[in-house]
Amino acid sequence: MNIILIDPAEVKNNRVTLRDRRSDHIRKVLGAACGDTLRTGLINGPMGTSTVVGITAEAVELETNHNGPLPDRPAIDLILALPRPIMLKRIFSQAATFGVRKIYLINASRVEKSFFSASLLTENNYYPLLLHGLEQAVDTMVPEVSIHKRFRPFVEDLLPQAIDDCPVRLAAHPGPFPFLPQTICLPLEQRAVMAIGPEGGWVDFEIDKFQSAGFQPFSMGPRILRVDSAVPALLAQLNLLRQINRQTSA
Repeated sequence: MNIILIDPAEVKNNRVTLRDRRSDHIRKVLGAACGDTLRTGLINGPMGTSTVVGITAEAVELETNHNGPLPDRPAIDLILALPRPIMLKRIFSQAATFGVRKIYLINASRVEKSFFSASLLTENNYYPLLLHGLEQAVDTMVPEVSIHKRFRPFVEDLLPQAIDDCPVRLAAHPGPFPFLPQTICLPLEQRAVMAIGPEGGWVDFEIDKFQSAGFQPFSMGPRILRVDSAVPALLAQLNLLRQINRQTSA
């Protein structure tokens, strides 16, 4: 936990009392005492600092000052064929850590329909996982999550408007396609959306639909990765391409 995230509704007169895992972290991991200053942030709001003004075995009281910067929204959206819940649990935190603006969980031919009944898909269950990822990355902007049980209505009706501000459109797919660095025109400065399918890839109909929507297929190479490995690997590649561009132009 590299930042303490606070819901704005918790703050009263610039003070907040924590009685959950955050207070445990402050006391047991950080070893904080009264007068210590901690890095904190308001969920979907600015970052700043808070001072410990009270501490007991059950609670920590902070005086907050969130006049710092408002983090930029990440420059990538993620379209993900719904994976197994055990994988999705890891992906939620990973995606938030690497930085995504929106996560679209969609159906596909190789997605087991029972996955859509998983309890993990309720906001109360996946929201804390997103916060864990933000705490690791020192960010406050929570990714938006939406769930789509029908592939064709999503890709034909919703997708064109949803990604209107994402001129870079990418679809991971096994096959004779170029690697990601050969697919993107550098310098990479525009918003991007990336579609990642099941471990066996998209079926022909699905990849054709993505291509019709302007997506460029690319390959990760001959190795077939688990989805919870492919997502952070691809997000890391995309972030690296952005960083290379910034360093080159600096």
